[in-house]
Amino acid sequence: MNSFSLEGKVALVTGGAHSIGLGIGIGLAQAGATVCFNTSKPEHIATGEAAYRQAGVTAHGYCADVTDEQAVKEMISAIKKDVGSVDILVNNAGIIKRIPMCEMSVEEFEQVIDVDLVAPFICSKAVIPDMIEKGHGKIINICSMMSELGRETVSAYASAKGGLKMLTRNICSEFGGANIQCNGIGPGYIATSQTAPLRELQPDGSRHPFDRFIISKTPAGRWGDVSDLVGPAVFLASDASNFVNGQILYVDGGILAYIGKQP
Repeated sequence: MNSFSLEGKVALVTGGAHSIGLGIGIGLAQAGATVCFNTSKPEHIATGEAAYRQAGVTAHGYCADVTDEQAVKEMISAIKKDVGSVDILVNNAGIIKRIPMCEMSVEEFEQVIDVDLVAPFICSKAVIPDMIEKGHGKIINICSMMSELGRETVSAYASAKGGLKMLTRNICSEFGGANIQCNGIGPGYIATSQTAPLRELQPDGSRHPFDRFIISKTPAGRWGDVSDLVGPAVFLASDASNFVNGQILYVDGGILAYIGKQP
């Protein structure tokens, strides 16, 4: 099973101080990688590093706005100086704005596109030259079921995540010959602090309507856990996936394969 080991590799997880990014970062560290994480807020560096220590691993925090190309270049240079050039990039940082399309401003739409699509382009562009020089590299883009499906109020998010799927395929197409594998993970509905309000019981003891909706659409019959994403991330970051390129691995409990229960 040595092909799944990440010993000697340097990984960068954007948005890796909390939630899904934190869970993936911890998993990569447990597999042997030296993990660096990015956050846009300086105060989250200490809390993020503490969260990794609590899980029994060490991580190095860096603050940068991933939509700012110069800031990203400086972050990558700092990581290279501190621990070595990046072997594994996880483009995880993202935002969502749930606003009906005709009520959404262009500025709000562009902000989502900038964080969820332009930033992965910037970060990938910043690490690819070193990956080419080293003769290998792994880029993992955190996509979404909205890379495939639309839903009310998420026009910007779905546009960005659909674009991220195609950016994944294009990086594969352009740099596969340099032994760089670029794949995506498409999480389903994951139980995080952000989704906790949607899973709280109602005053009458019933489940939240959105919770009932998700369970009814998920063959697994549950929300995913952050831990469900760790194995796929380690696989795509490791030599075990060296001939896997340009693919999106949906970790959704079967939602995308399911039309729903018969009435």
